[in-house]
Amino acid sequence: MSNKNLVILAVVATVLVVWAAIQSRVSNDASVESDTLRYLLQGLDPADIAGIVIGKGEDAVSLKRQGRGFVVANRSDYPAKAEEVSNMLSQCLDVQVSEVYTDNANNFEDLGVTEEKASSIVKFMKDDPNSPLLAGLIVGKSQELGQGTYIRMLPDDKVYVSAKSPYIPSSISNYFEQELISAKKDDIESVTLKGPDGMYVLKKDKDSNKVIMENLPAGKKLKESDAETVFSAFTSLRCEDVHRSVEGLDLNQQYVCRLKDSTVYTVSIAQKDGKIYVTCRTEYTGEVPTKGEEKESDEVLKEKEAKLLAFDKVNKLSARHRGWIYQISEWKAKSLTKKLADLIEDEEKSKVEESNTVDVKAVDANSIAAAVEAITVGSAEVVEPNAVEDAEANTAETVEPNVVLP
Repeated sequence: MSNKNLVILAVVATVLVVWAAIQSRVSNDASVESDTLRYLLQGLDPADIAGIVIGKGEDAVSLKRQGRGFVVANRSDYPAKAEEVSNMLSQCLDVQVSEVYTDNANNFEDLGVTEEKASSIVKFMKDDPNSPLLAGLIVGKSQELGQGTYIRMLPDDKVYVSAKSPYIPSSISNYFEQELISAKKDDIESVTLKGPDGMYVLKKDKDSNKVIMENLPAGKKLKESDAETVFSAFTSLRCEDVHRSVEGLDLNQQYVCRLKDSTVYTVSIAQKDGKIYVTCRTEYTGEVPTKGEEKESDEVLKEKEAKLLAFDKVNKLSARHRGWIYQISEWKAKSLTKKLADLIEDEEKSKVEESNTVDVKAVDANSIAAAVEAITVGSAEVVEPNAVEDAEANTAETVEPNVVLP
């Protein structure tokens, strides 16, 4: 074989080696790419979501878009908690998977990705009555040894394994604001309770900072611990459910909380079928300040700012609570409806009074007889029991206190 042919063979061999290396690298890159994680709901634009259904059956939570936010459709369109909706949506959008685990419907039940067996279900709906489902997730069982969670994507019915299971709250109370009123205890000026049994007012004593009662009945004292509980009931007032209307309510009790910044919260309370319902009203009773001027002191400007913030907060709460009825817990209702008789008790007698009080039962008949005899024999002197006869013989003598009779 000539040198020329050898050179040609060497070149061909080199090309083949390079080609084989390139093919091997391409093959390896393809394998790595198939194992690379990707977002399962990539391409889902939150702006396209017209509604969200969480859970299944009668307990499902139904949210629908209203303006820039969402409302709870199965609670008469009460405003949904934006933060909670956003967190749930982020949990779903953050789900990452690699390759399809199965698309065989016969395996769905064993993997827990049927609607009946699922641990969590969420469906994102679009504004299209003919084809409303935009996308969705059905979260199933965890793999053995906790290596991942089976997740079925809707509507294509493919099952994937995700290293992280999304947290999707399914209780309806998670999706509306449960905190009705919140006030710092130090900001409370007074509270007034009114009801069929009367009314009373609690406030803070300026000197001791203890809770006291205005016009406390004579001979009575305040149960301090119970009074503190009633006074601070608005440090956190939360609801368990919300309704647009409830028939047959008699809102015959009121709890009125006045703050130092001229805010007044009024909660009207009714009981029906073992449940406690309230309505909330918020007022600002102070003078609405104008915007500060440059010549005013920093102290005056801060005071005006605080009043403006209080005024704005009152307006927002008034708009939110107007026309709604809330259901609260029974234990919280006890603090809002405590009767006057349950808040006071009889004053204890002072030690001086107790020491001056004669226990008649402890005085026996012999003691009374001896006392009467002593008084009868001589009222002008102290008579020893064994010296009665001597005293009679010397009634005209003056006996010195320290003189011993013979």
